[in-house]
Amino acid sequence: MTEQTENPALFSPLTLRDMTVKNRVMMSPMCMYSAQDLDGTPNDFHVVHIGSRALGGAGLVCTEMTQISPEGRISLGDAGIWDDKHIEPWKRVVDFVHGHTDAKIAMQLGHAGRKGCDPLTWERGTPLAKELHWEMVAPSAIPFGPNSNTPREMKKADIAKVRDDFVSAAKRADQAGFDMIELHCGHGYLLSTFISPLSNQRTDSYGGDIKGRMKLPLEVFHAVRAVWPENKPISARISAIDWIEGGNEISDGIIVAELFREAGLDILDVSSGNITHVRRPIVKGLFQTPFSEEIKKHVDIPTITVGNVATATQANDVITSGRADICAIGKGHLYDPFWTHHAARALEHDEAWPKQYPAARAFNPNP
Repeated sequence: MTEQTENPALFSPLTLRDMTVKNRVMMSPMCMYSAQDLDGTPNDFHVVHIGSRALGGAGLVCTEMTQISPEGRISLGDAGIWDDKHIEPWKRVVDFVHGHTDAKIAMQLGHAGRKGCDPLTWERGTPLAKELHWEMVAPSAIPFGPNSNTPREMKKADIAKVRDDFVSAAKRADQAGFDMIELHCGHGYLLSTFISPLSNQRTDSYGGDIKGRMKLPLEVFHAVRAVWPENKPISARISAIDWIEGGNEISDGIIVAELFREAGLDILDVSSGNITHVRRPIVKGLFQTPFSEEIKKHVDIPTITVGNVATATQANDVITSGRADICAIGKGHLYDPFWTHHAARALEHDEAWPKQYPAARAFNPNP
């Protein structure tokens, strides 16, 4: 291995409040639909799924979108943090990561809103039986798509409950020992539907222009920040653009970023689309990194980029050029739990493998 005088940018540390991640690789949140007994409880699968990616070298691993209430689920298999009984099972996941790796672990908190009542992803060919449905709520009574159920427009009491549920979930995440939380404000889930004009047609203070549509996400952030330990950071994932005419454009994404920065957000996870049933275009390459880059040009906030980051060189170039501060790898981590260690080898960086795997350092996959 060629000796490096300076670490690749991808393998430089990053500090957010008192949390320092050893490198700029994050396992992106990915829905697993595997909660125990369909009651939101994480289990052995979650220990193995998340723990293996931490052993694989990622500096930061993140749970799937973890629901703040039963009615906030996408499917019956969603992981949850709405009940005290979820704390110890999640603590088991956190303790494995902290006890066996140098990775930090985040929990993504969310509410599916009008994207609820879906079957498990591998059963999507058959709609969820009506008797298993729960009431869906949204900023306006607009369905996700033509074949979707229509949600109920939220009243002020519903809005207050959602805010309180995020607070309770954050408290439980802290009790479980998570290093960071991320609020899911993208992809057409509840907070995202408040932000987009395609799904928010309210005429009260929670609708109207972008600042009105950001009122609930900011209220949730402030309420969560008030109970989340001061030394621990908070992230938020957004859809920077909606990819649909009449929806949010990057100029709106910049305003969203600035409002979050002013509120005290530590890092912004920049994604896009999925606000309606109309899918975002299939684009090769780092199709979302330009949105992170554009936000960083206008707003002084660290960002996470996600979407089609496949190779070590791509990820390292993103960090080197300052287009983002962390690369979130989703599909790549499903394909290869040890993506980060393999990226280190590709960049000729001597990254320590787990102490139980010393032979991996000497393995030659191309003899």
